[in-house]
Amino acid sequence: MNKDKRYEIFKRLRAANPNPTTELEYNSDFELLIAVMLSAQATDVSVNKATRRLYPVANTPETILALGVDGLSDYIKTIGLYNSKAKNVVATCRILLEQHQGQVPRTREDLQALPGVGRKTANVVLNTAFGEPAMAVDTHIFRVSNRTGIAPGKTPLAVEKALLKHVPKEFLVDAHHWLILHGRYTCIARKPRCGSCIISDLCDYKDKQIDE
Repeated sequence: MNKDKRYEIFKRLRAANPNPTTELEYNSDFELLIAVMLSAQATDVSVNKATRRLYPVANTPETILALGVDGLSDYIKTIGLYNSKAKNVVATCRILLEQHQGQVPRTREDLQALPGVGRKTANVVLNTAFGEPAMAVDTHIFRVSNRTGIAPGKTPLAVEKALLKHVPKEFLVDAHHWLILHGRYTCIARKPRCGSCIISDLCDYKDKQIDE
């Protein structure tokens, strides 16, 4: 795919959604970090349901640490892998208090040093909380990048690097959200909705469905 096509793709995505953001609900950098940690192998909908119960009771490192693993588990037990996530969240809260004055760190190195925080989670926080041009390549972004030809790659890291290289600079900060939303609602896994896709004429997908 050439750079002119990529530019037009992101220009259209921006026109359709000028201010994209995550569908996770949060009111602070800390709430975002915890929500993203809980969202691994879970839907944003399920995480939001849990945090709507949790955050009015505990939404700081101090208050979640006070709940403890068992107390936190009661609030997030509807989310997959909740036991291990509860342990990681509580351990993360302890580190934030001991090493970062209770604040969410702003570097990838410090974020990935937190229990349960991998590269993808760190990228979400860097991008969404701090406005860094980071690409958190989840299953949606991986699929859209490869299927459309925007940034093909055999691994999430390869796609991440290709996106950072090929997405025009003016779109870099928001590209992560546009691609996730496009993959979640239009360029879906089993049968992409090409007939209602605003970039269908620009993408490289060979088996487009036009009978919608």
